[in-house]
Amino acid sequence: MLSYPQFDPIMISIGPLALRWYGMMYVFGVGSGWLLGRWRAASPANRFTPAMVDDFITWAILGVVAGGRLGYVFFYNAEYYLAHPLKIFAVWEGGMSFHGGALGVVAVCLLFARAKGLGAREVGDFITPLVPPGLFFGRIGNFINAELWGRPTDLPWGMPFPGAGSAPRHPSQLYEAGLEGLLLFAILWWYSARPRPAGCVSGLFLLGYGVFRFAVEFAREPDAHLGFVALQWMSMGQILCLPMIALGGGLIWWGYAKERAGGAV
Repeated sequence: MLSYPQFDPIMISIGPLALRWYGMMYVFGVGSGWLLGRWRAASPANRFTPAMVDDFITWAILGVVAGGRLGYVFFYNAEYYLAHPLKIFAVWEGGMSFHGGALGVVAVCLLFARAKGLGAREVGDFITPLVPPGLFFGRIGNFINAELWGRPTDLPWGMPFPGAGSAPRHPSQLYEAGLEGLLLFAILWWYSARPRPAGCVSGLFLLGYGVFRFAVEFAREPDAHLGFVALQWMSMGQILCLPMIALGGGLIWWGYAKERAGGAV
C-alpha cells in the first residue's frame, strides 16, 4: 500500500493572492491546447490559422464551463438542482461533467464552423487532438484535490484517500490521466499527422475516450448519491460513454465508406 501524498492545495501565495493547484490545472490544460493548436495551424495541410485558434479557445472555454456544469446538473443530480435552481450557478461549490463539457464543445464547433465558413467535421478533426492534454491536467487536478478516487483494492499501489476511510483505493484519477490524457493524445497526434477521411479523427477521439473511460470506471468509485444505475454494475459514467463509443465508431465507418465509394469526404 502506498501513502497518499499530502499536497498543499496552494501552488503560489503572494500576499492575499493565492493560486491553487486545482485551478492552475485548468490553466495548463487550456494553455496546452492553445499552444498545440497554433502549432498545428502553421501547417498548410488545414485551413485553420493561428488567429482562428485564438478565437476558438475563447469559444471553447465558454462551451466547456457551461456544458460541463449543465451536464453535471442534469446527468448526475437533476432532482436536487430542480429543487434548488439557483444552485446551478454556484460553480464554486464543485460539480462538472466531462460528457456535458464535451457536448458544450460540440455545440461550439458547430457554431464556429458556421461563423468561419468551415465544415463541422473539419473543425472537429482539427480540435480533438488538442483535447487530451487538458484531460491529463484535469485528472491530475482531481488527484491533487483528493477527489473522484477509486474503489478499494489490495493491489500494491492502492492508497487511502483523505475523506474515503482507511482502506487503500485505486488511484483512478491517475489511470484516467494516463489513458484519456497521455495515451489518447499519442494515438490522435499520430493518426492526425496524415490526411484522413473527414470525421475520422473526431470519431477516433470519441471512440478512444469512451473505451478508456468505460474501462477505468470499473476501478472508480461510483457517485455516492447514484451508485450503479444499470444492471447492478454500470455507473453513470459508463452509460454516458456508450453513445460516445457508438458515434465514434459510426463516424470512422462512415468516413472510410465514403472514401472507398469515391464520395466527398
